[in-house]
Amino acid sequence: MKKFLFLIFSHLFLYISTSYAQNLNSDFVHNSLYNKSFNSYKSGEFFEYKLHYGFLNASYASLELKKEILNDSLVYRATAIGRTTGLARLFYRVDDLYEAFFPLEKVKPLKSIRDIYEGGYVRKAETVYDDKNKTATILNKITNEERVIKLESGYQDIISTFYFLRKHLDISKLKEGDIIFVNIFFASQNYPFKMKYLGIERIKTKFGLIECLKLKPFMEAGRVFRSNEGIYLWVTNDENRIPVKVKANLRVGTIVADLTSFRGITNPFKIIVDD
Repeated sequence: MKKFLFLIFSHLFLYISTSYAQNLNSDFVHNSLYNKSFNSYKSGEFFEYKLHYGFLNASYASLELKKEILNDSLVYRATAIGRTTGLARLFYRVDDLYEAFFPLEKVKPLKSIRDIYEGGYVRKAETVYDDKNKTATILNKITNEERVIKLESGYQDIISTFYFLRKHLDISKLKEGDIIFVNIFFASQNYPFKMKYLGIERIKTKFGLIECLKLKPFMEAGRVFRSNEGIYLWVTNDENRIPVKVKANLRVGTIVADLTSFRGITNPFKIIVDD
C-alpha cells in the first residue's frame, strides 16, 4: 500500500490519465466537442503543484511547455516531472519524467519519452507514433528492444491528453452530466478514458477565489480508490483551462494536489475579487 500511496503522491495527474474505463465508444472523441481549436497555451508556460496527505507535503509535480525542432519541424515539447519530497522520499523515492512532442496546430503525439525511477523500479522508454498506419514503435532504452503496437483511433499519450483537452475541447458546449472521452496510449496499452462534467464551482486557492469547471474522472475501484468515482478535478473556467486542484479519496485517506505557482500563461488568470 505504501508503494501505491507514494506513486499517487508523485504523479496524481498522470495516474488519472491511465485509469481504466470500460465499455466506452472511442468514436465519441470525434464529436462536436472537439472540432475547434483554442488559444489556451504557448511556449514558456509552466505549472507547479504540491501534493498533500493531511499535514504532510509528500510530493510535487510540474508541467512545462516549450517549442523545439523534431525531424526538421517546429513542435511543442511538453515535460512533466513528479518526485516525492521530505519524509515521503525517505520511505519511497520517486523521480519520474514524462515528455510528449506534438504539432503546434493540432495536438497529436509524435513522440513520447518515459524515464522513471519508482522505489527501485526503473523504466526508460521512447515511443514514436505513426499516424498513417496507426502504430506506436516503443524502444526500451535499457534492453534496446523494440515493439510495435496497434493504436486505437483518436489516440493521445499520457501528457498530450492534457494539452489536447485544453486546445480542442469546446467547454462552451459542455452541459452538466456530459461525458468526455479520450483514447490514451500508455505503457504499451490502449486505455479508453472518460470523465464527467459536474458543472461550475468556485474554489479557494492561494491566488484567490477562482471559478472552475468541476470534473469527475472515472477510476477503477480496488485497493487504492474507495470507488470508481474517487477523484475530482477543478479546471479554470476561462480560456487557459488550467487544473488548479485535484482531490483523491483513497482507502487510506484523502490526497489533495494544489496549483502553487505558474508563469507564461496565454490568457489572463481570472480571480474573483468580490464574492
